[in-house]
Amino acid sequence: MQIFKVGGAVRDRLLGKPVTDIDWVVVGATTEEMLAQGYRPVGADFPVFLHPKSGEEYALARTERKSGRGYGGFTFHASPEVTLEEDLIRRDLTINAMAEDDQQNLTDPYHGQRDLEERILRHVSPAFAEDPLRVLRVARFAARYAELDFKVAPETLELMRQLSESGELEALTAERSWKEISRALMEDQPQMFIQVLRDCGALKVLMPEVDALFGVPQPEAHHPEIDSGIHTLSVLEQSALHKQPLTVRWACLLHDLGKGLTPEEEWPRHIAHEHKGLKLIKAVNERFKAPKDCQELALLVGQYHTHGHRALELKASTLLELLQSFDVYRRPQRFEEFIAACEMDARGRKGLEQRSYPQAEYLRGAAKAAREVAVQPLLEQGFKGPELGEALKRERLKALETYKEACAS
Repeated sequence: MQIFKVGGAVRDRLLGKPVTDIDWVVVGATTEEMLAQGYRPVGADFPVFLHPKSGEEYALARTERKSGRGYGGFTFHASPEVTLEEDLIRRDLTINAMAEDDQQNLTDPYHGQRDLEERILRHVSPAFAEDPLRVLRVARFAARYAELDFKVAPETLELMRQLSESGELEALTAERSWKEISRALMEDQPQMFIQVLRDCGALKVLMPEVDALFGVPQPEAHHPEIDSGIHTLSVLEQSALHKQPLTVRWACLLHDLGKGLTPEEEWPRHIAHEHKGLKLIKAVNERFKAPKDCQELALLVGQYHTHGHRALELKASTLLELLQSFDVYRRPQRFEEFIAACEMDARGRKGLEQRSYPQAEYLRGAAKAAREVAVQPLLEQGFKGPELGEALKRERLKALETYKEACAS
């Protein structure tokens, strides 16, 4: 029995990055031998065991063969005869197909260390094209290592293009797709994830609503970058630079989908794109079964982001409607995330990345003024039921009018 550290732990150590998750492969062992040493079995698909003390996962070396469509369409074979090289060749990228023993002696049959040095994301073998999930994984690695100037190898991009055209991407489950998408959006350069998906044709399969934004112009006076797709990538980039949570990043990706529906004869204007985009945002939300908080914020940002930009011009009554839509009294954090998404949208414009966004503090102040209206005095005046709600609304409107006047003076 031989035990090797494999995959990301080896890759990141060689890159000088922190090692978080460690994967182990056991060569030359049987299930019975693992159980006899106190390892606990996990799952039924293939032999994976938990270490009796550390709880880390140890997998028997295995080979795999394509047996159906999608990510799950594989049969696995694990036995003591499977070599380390046979186990490594089934992995996606050469930089993930290295192993080392407890003395840090490197086993690198597919030249992963060379590709690390040359900053290349390259597939290990033609079997790469058997797993459609790898299209998303490679795009995610491109986002993760963009800061180190990693690029996808042309031949790997071509395989990803073939996969995108094969119909295999449609076989991916929403859960598996969302896991990769959400992880990619939380990388330091999530815009590279979208760009690589677009480069290989996967974006128009997975998110045609986002792909449709590329080539659609916007008024140059407001958007010096002009292209709606480029703007979306820039907004996503800003959301990462400002360390925004997943909810905000997801909303940033989807906020302008309505612009993809604008007839060409109306370009570069996009009248009512906020409302038109809601059905598209809803469709993308449902396609990937995004978490509820991501879904809700994406829809609200899509509908109201131009309200955010025009906050200082809004009437007190419109401000109140905006605050009510977000339920700022019970869910203040959601409104804070809306403000963040609006600011990322404003900064995601060529040459305007550093421009101040006074609307943010103004909206926070408006929410504070509305929240500070006390209910108790109204109760003491005898208001109750629907009448209490109307009275509370009137008092909040007065508070916002006073707030606006104070800000204007």
